[in-house]
Amino acid sequence: MLRSTLKSLLARKLRLVLSGIAVILGVMSVSGSFVLTDTLSRSFDALFSDVYSTTDVGVLAKPKVSVATVDGVEVPGTIPAATLDKVRTVPGVATATGRIAADGARVIGADGKVLASVGTPRLGINWVGEDDLVKLTAGRGPNADGEIAVNAAVAKAAKLNVGDQVGVLTLSPKQQFTVVGVFGYSGDRDSLGGVQEVAFTEPVAQKLMLGQSGLYSEIRVAAADGTTPAQLRDSVASAVGADYSVLTGDQLSEEAAGDLQTGLAFFNSILLGFAAVALFVGVFLILNTFSIIVAQRTRELALMRALGANRRQLIGSVLLEALVIGFIAAVVGLILGVGVGAALASAFSAFSGGLELAGVGVPPSAVISALVVGVLVTMIAAVLPALRASRIPPVAAMQDVANPDRPLTKITIAGGVVTALGVILLGVGLAAATGDSVLPTIMGGVLVTFIGIAMLTPLISKPVVSVLGRIFAWSLPGRLGRLNAGRNPRRTAITAAALMVGIALVTGITVTIESTKSSLAGKAEDTVRAQLVISGDQNPSWPPSFDASVLDRAATLPGVRGAAGLSYDLAQVNGERRPVNAATDLARLADVYGAVPAAGTLTTLRPDQAVMSAQEAAERGVSVGQTVSVQLSRGPVHQYTLVGTYEEDTLPAAYVLPAAASADFGNPQPIYGFIRLSDGVPVAQVLPQVQALLADSPEVSAADRSVFIEQQTSGFDQIIMMIQLLLALAILIAVLGVVNTLALSMLERTRELGLLRAVGLSRAQTMRMVTVEAVVISVFGALLGVVVGALLGTAVVQALDGEGITELVLPWGQMITYLLVAGLVGVVAAILPAIRTARLNVLGAITHD
Repeated sequence: MLRSTLKSLLARKLRLVLSGIAVILGVMSVSGSFVLTDTLSRSFDALFSDVYSTTDVGVLAKPKVSVATVDGVEVPGTIPAATLDKVRTVPGVATATGRIAADGARVIGADGKVLASVGTPRLGINWVGEDDLVKLTAGRGPNADGEIAVNAAVAKAAKLNVGDQVGVLTLSPKQQFTVVGVFGYSGDRDSLGGVQEVAFTEPVAQKLMLGQSGLYSEIRVAAADGTTPAQLRDSVASAVGADYSVLTGDQLSEEAAGDLQTGLAFFNSILLGFAAVALFVGVFLILNTFSIIVAQRTRELALMRALGANRRQLIGSVLLEALVIGFIAAVVGLILGVGVGAALASAFSAFSGGLELAGVGVPPSAVISALVVGVLVTMIAAVLPALRASRIPPVAAMQDVANPDRPLTKITIAGGVVTALGVILLGVGLAAATGDSVLPTIMGGVLVTFIGIAMLTPLISKPVVSVLGRIFAWSLPGRLGRLNAGRNPRRTAITAAALMVGIALVTGITVTIESTKSSLAGKAEDTVRAQLVISGDQNPSWPPSFDASVLDRAATLPGVRGAAGLSYDLAQVNGERRPVNAATDLARLADVYGAVPAAGTLTTLRPDQAVMSAQEAAERGVSVGQTVSVQLSRGPVHQYTLVGTYEEDTLPAAYVLPAAASADFGNPQPIYGFIRLSDGVPVAQVLPQVQALLADSPEVSAADRSVFIEQQTSGFDQIIMMIQLLLALAILIAVLGVVNTLALSMLERTRELGLLRAVGLSRAQTMRMVTVEAVVISVFGALLGVVVGALLGTAVVQALDGEGITELVLPWGQMITYLLVAGLVGVVAAILPAIRTARLNVLGAITHD
């Protein structure tokens, strides 16, 4: 049996290739994800090793509010000058240098726009001179308040030369500086990982980046001869006390790289999630492939039974074939995955501004996952066909028709049960009844639902395919193609189910996002009474901001009823990390939004007063008159008395603090400005005047309310596009499934096709017949995906009704596009099978066994 199986496998090389394609693509995506994150991880390790290469010991202040990498920028803690003086007196210290490095120094280019960043920090630092890492490439370091030096990456991007004047945005509004120097890094690098750096004099850096003189964000210490970094660390730690983190250079490098590992792990989880979808789709392809293979080998397997092979040996034969195919496909997928991971790492390096990549390696996780996933997926998919092969009776060797259609009763009942279970899991997850397990419950529900629907698909495939095929029934090839598509419901159903999964996920997510987008836009239209809004493209790492004095000047313009602004920060509220906002004037903000108090008042806040949404107050167990403890990014803990609450959707924040609180925010400047006009005053009259006030705030612009709402919801379109791209691999595998099914089906029907050709079917008619079959199957799969996706999306939207997602939007345009594209996919998928079929030797096909 072993020799027979291997010979059979080698004799059908095309079958082997077609069977392995899905596994290859799935394994490629899994291993590529691990290679990518491993390469980036080692690259960042090397980067931070360079950054701290000249540091023996570092002293860091603990941040007031800890922020995860994926949530935004963590505002560094500050160290007073007195602590620096204390460190300098510690035995074993050769030198101690106060360093300032904080995100938020945005350089304005020659085009008047802020230099773009793809998530890398834009650091403002104090110039401390050259060392083994930092080297001046032109000019000198800054000596006066109006001077700066920039790294070569900034100089090139902004086209700056020594002597040029340039505007820089910081914690303060735009200020002009003279570029007196350009610096690079060892190894002829323009930047460290694409980071933009602007070096000020120390007093200016303290004021503009930390908000206060006499402070540092870090102290770097060099050890005297004979003192090890570990000894010096312990001595310095004893001197400065427990309020500071004291680490060796190696520990600083590990800690900085470790923070990024969290973000990379999150990124890797997303990639692996979509790779899992691709593999799930691949299961359908492999299941179909082995089902057809078993059908093709019916007489061969029956003959083996007649010669004495038992059921266990037949099952082993099919599973051995699956094992060989899975192993070969896993190895090929791993090799391709290494290439894909390396290519994506190079693209990331270029996109991020020049991260120097470590050598591309193959981590054990990539190898193990490739082999385990590749072999496991193939073996699982081959189990049912293997069991089917074992049930072939020996008498089938003497029959011409060995595979009569089996009743669909059992699979329909089983599919109904599995679908019901999936729907229950989905409902429980959407109802948030599983606590911390909500996401796994929902994902499990979606997976089980897809499996159940795939099991039910044979029941509906024949009638639906028959209806779809009538479009082409005007010709003989069309009628034959329609009949062929419906002749084997199981095969058609499995092929269509693979396409259904990818399109259903895209459709379901699109329905959910479009509904969310529409609901939020509708609420904004109902609640925002401001005719003009000042804002920019919100960057989670550093939101664009503007000078608060713009609002005061805007309020004095003719036709303006009032203007209010909001600043943003992440804070610890009663010990929990929460986003908070500060209003330049709460009374004006409430007027702009038409907000009314649910309890208390919404008047202008005193420095020790705050308001919050009624829902937030209820969750926190706080009522009007009580106090809340708030630790902002800077400064001491503040105690605020709650003087009012409001309905959650009537103001754009869950917590609103007084204007004075913004001084301790990570960025004290407002990120939103709302301007309400007097009755009857046209927007066109005031808008140009407000835009003129923003001349020194290039990150933001003023727009009317409808444009602002469109800008705020445009991010959803980018999410949809990203999801479509990530699911493209799953849909590609599904398309290959159509090609695979057709190719193997044509092999199975070789004799039949020869007879059709013999009785007069031309080559062109044969090709049209195959094309119609492919188009009908593809459109059926897409139709199934659109319907299932729309139902899943609708269920999610209904479950989110309590979260304010009240409008259901079905993206009809996109759904129709998917159906049209599916028709095109069918045409493309039919090309190779149709050509091969048309080239059949008629006499050879008739005598084919």
